[in-house]
Amino acid sequence: MAEPIFHITTATEWRAATEAGRYTAPSLDVEGFIHTSTADQVPRTAARFYADIDDLVLLEIDPESVTPEIRWEPSDGELFPHIYGPLDLAAVRGAHPFGPAPDGSFPRPA
Repeated sequence: MAEPIFHITTATEWRAATEAGRYTAPSLDVEGFIHTSTADQVPRTAARFYADIDDLVLLEIDPESVTPEIRWEPSDGELFPHIYGPLDLAAVRGAHPFGPAPDGSFPRPA
């Protein structure tokens, strides 16, 4: 089984996805892809873009079950996985409540 990739979203957006039967992040409309991260990248991504947002959910995604193309593209000196299309819910291994530790840092997914 391939290492999972991860996407951070809000509980509200995730509920809407479960009702719709697929997940489409706002970035899909704006940039043409869904941003995802490796487990090692999650803490930095969360701190940079989600530090002030409550009610977060961390989607654990099986890259082998993702139907749209996944491209590994550079950003900030690293390669990040980007999903070029809507995410089928069957590719999501889990949706975990996610937030910072008491010191404000975000954990690395297990």
